[in-house]
Amino acid sequence: MSDTKIPYQELIDGTIPPWIRRFIKKTGKTINKFGMIRNNETVILGISGGKDSLALALALSLRRKWLPINYNLKGIMINWVEHPISEEDKKELHLFFDKLDIELLIVDEPQYSVSFKGEFNCYLCSRNRRRIIFNYARDNHIALIALGHHLDDLVETTLINTCFRGKFSTMQPIQEFFKGAIHIIRPMIEVRESVVKRIANTYALPVVKPVCPFDQTNIRARLKPIVSELSHIDNLTREHIFKSHNFDYVIPRDENDMVIIKNDIILEQTQED
Repeated sequence: MSDTKIPYQELIDGTIPPWIRRFIKKTGKTINKFGMIRNNETVILGISGGKDSLALALALSLRRKWLPINYNLKGIMINWVEHPISEEDKKELHLFFDKLDIELLIVDEPQYSVSFKGEFNCYLCSRNRRRIIFNYARDNHIALIALGHHLDDLVETTLINTCFRGKFSTMQPIQEFFKGAIHIIRPMIEVRESVVKRIANTYALPVVKPVCPFDQTNIRARLKPIVSELSHIDNLTREHIFKSHNFDYVIPRDENDMVIIKNDIILEQTQED
């Protein structure tokens, strides 16, 4: 069997196999179930360069071709100056997003904020990245930010919070920040990571793997084999954990069914998931 990956252009041109259609439709079903995106709304995509955020961009872009409505997508990628991606990687990412009709902004920022006072961990890195994206959303009057978290991320977060923090909570399909000025949405939250991996292994997506000193040593990496073992007992373990949270949040919208832009809210700090 050849190791050559299929050009992603085939998907853009309409050659979409059934399993990819199922992935896109599952993402769309989650969007519809939780009312994440409406007609003519603008959504920022938080792009890391990894398989998850690129798969999300692919799903949201291709899905627009099948719908009677339209929405605008803008990608923003944080390029840490301590671990910058190459110019060739930037070129490939811009080409990918151009073909998806998504504007991509790559911004150079320091990973180690002075406010960390020499400390650094996964939470602080995530907080710093989110602060930058929140500020961009505020400055451009955009209220929706889509992240590429999948079902396995939700399951791992549930186990982390339950086993190590003593509370049954997790990342949510829709998460409100700053009294509703910003909403994070997670359209792939019901998609298994195995599906996303298959996409990245099959198609030549321009995946960039930024340097992360905690990539294989953090708690999430250690939980993955445990989740796998649980799924050997019941293949729907992930789905059962998702269902147990009983998510019911709805984004407030105006009389025209548009997300409400609250320009008077000042975004000064981030919040923890």
